[in-house]
Parts: sequence; C-alpha cells; structure tokens
Amino acid sequence: MNVKQLIPTQTICSHYNIEISFVDALNKIGLIQIEIINQDQFIHQDHISEFEKIIRLHNELNLNLEGIDVVLNLLEKEKELRNELNALKNRLRLYEND
Repeated sequence: MNVKQLIPTQTICSHYNIEISFVDALNKIGLIQIEIINQDQFIHQDHISEFEKIIRLHNELNLNLEGIDVVLNLLEKEKELRNELNALKNRLRLYEND
C-alpha cells in the first residue's frame, strides 16, 4: 500500500474536531477501516468521503453508531435497487423497440 495515500487519524480528528475514540468506535463496528503502521493509525484517502458522510450523519442528525450503520446500509440497498431498476428498464427498451 502506498503510504502517501494514507492520512493519520490524528490529523483527521483535529481537522474535523472529533475524538479519536469516535474513529476507534467506527473501526470497531466496521464502518471504516484503519491501517496501522508502526503503531500509528491511518485512514486511506479513498475512504475520506465515506468518513465525511459518517461525520455529517453523526453531527447533523445526531445519530449514534448503530443509527449510522442502519442509514448507510439503507443507502447502499437503495443504490443497488436503483441500479437494478435501470438495468430492467434497459432490457425493457430492447423489447419495446422490436
């Protein structure tokens, strides 16, 4: 893994004004993935947008970790259903054009 693409959790916590315990709790329940290198914790830069979404859900909607997990699962399910609907619409168009 490229270390240049990893952001220290301390930097993220100070930037977003959150506690390191919140990041540890998110990692413990599997909402984010923390990389540990030489006893330092890092988050991959590709996961920052998801992390920001989690922070917004927590701060703006005052959701606890379980609530955040439910919301993220529902959003993922909605995305899958939307993709399935689009695929079915495309298949239907093939038959309508005949």
